[in-house]
Amino acid sequence: MKSAARSAEHSAALRALARGGYVANGVVHALVGGIAVSIGLTGRGDSDQTSALSAVAATAPGAAALWVLTVLLWALGLFHLVDGIAQSRAGTTAGTAKKWGTRLSRWGQGAAFIATGAIAASAALGNRTDGDARAESASRGLLDVPGGPVLLALIGLGLLAGGVVFMVLGALRSFRKRMTLPSGALGRTVRTLGAIGFVAKGASVAVVGVLIGLAGFRDDPHSAGALDSAVQTLRELPGGSAIVVVLGLGLLAYGVFCGFRARYARL
Repeated sequence: MKSAARSAEHSAALRALARGGYVANGVVHALVGGIAVSIGLTGRGDSDQTSALSAVAATAPGAAALWVLTVLLWALGLFHLVDGIAQSRAGTTAGTAKKWGTRLSRWGQGAAFIATGAIAASAALGNRTDGDARAESASRGLLDVPGGPVLLALIGLGLLAGGVVFMVLGALRSFRKRMTLPSGALGRTVRTLGAIGFVAKGASVAVVGVLIGLAGFRDDPHSAGALDSAVQTLRELPGGSAIVVVLGLGLLAYGVFCGFRARYARL
């Protein structure tokens, strides 16, 4: 299996599609970021991925574009999955714990890209169910099983931890280890976009994690929500509109960074 994974990992076609997947991921984040900025300024709109992609699917060219995004995101997800199996970047001297840490990280990223691709495919097929409704429905189902509230709380804590990891990666600019950045002003620009983008993405994931965690602690599925609920929660804070605008600009920065990542990522 590892040999087959390494062969797939070194496939020129898969690598090209995976780089395109970074562009597709950037497009999704840019759409969500733009809508978040609009919500911060006007107080109207839905900022979850499904709503953003559904707006694109309203036209025939948009639906076709979503299928392109779907294929590219799934290709990027597949690349991360086979990369986790191949362990090409874990190092020959890495210990078992480090290898499994690398493997789980790759698989987690792969699953996230595949899930985003599935959302794009769903929108292309005309599904208009928003992220908050899906989160509430899933939470309600989980809360009905024995130990469900604890599990839901743990999922929320996991998302919160993941969000913090993203913010730390941005603050420390650790993403540079996985890229070959150019020198000069362009390299500084990419690093700045990455730092801002990773922090913004981490903050959005962390807030969603808090909402889901609270749903588990309170045994109340109505407390759960996706990104749109996170944005609305932030808007209710003092200076919330400005916070949402800054978050949206950060997600836009992450979207642009993903475009550069497609070019400079080490695959």
